[in-house]
Amino acid sequence: MPTSSVGATGKQKGITLIEMMIVVLLLALLAGLSYPSVASGVDSLRLRSASDAIVAFMNTALDRADRRQQAVEISISPREGVLTARSADLGFVHRLELPEGVHIASVRPVAEIGPDEARRFLVYPGGTVPRIGIELTNSSGRRRMVSIDPVTGVPRSELEQ
Repeated sequence: MPTSSVGATGKQKGITLIEMMIVVLLLALLAGLSYPSVASGVDSLRLRSASDAIVAFMNTALDRADRRQQAVEISISPREGVLTARSADLGFVHRLELPEGVHIASVRPVAEIGPDEARRFLVYPGGTVPRIGIELTNSSGRRRMVSIDPVTGVPRSELEQ
């Protein structure tokens, strides 16, 4: 008995090129529609992460001044997106760079210098904590404010409306 090929007697199973193209098109449409939402979510997470990092940075600087009884200089550079804290003897130097896509929109209180110029604040042991506010923004326009409460001396992060 001769052997016959599979395709000659039975119907072939599988998908056609048209069916495959329709599935790929639907997947591309779904990905294209969901991308802006996902990208916005990632930008919001990056902004929140940056503000939490600044809160931790400020806590470290304030704690250093209080526990080690050393004056600490906090420098905020909006142009570079960098915060630096250092003690007078340079035994403590801490640097924080903001992630890409997050920018310092303003530093409060407002000073007579330009908005992109570096600002310096001194934290004295046992002294009054300076009222510092750092407004952050991301590429999608969302804003967060990191500020130090001068009464309690505790940094906090808030979503701005």
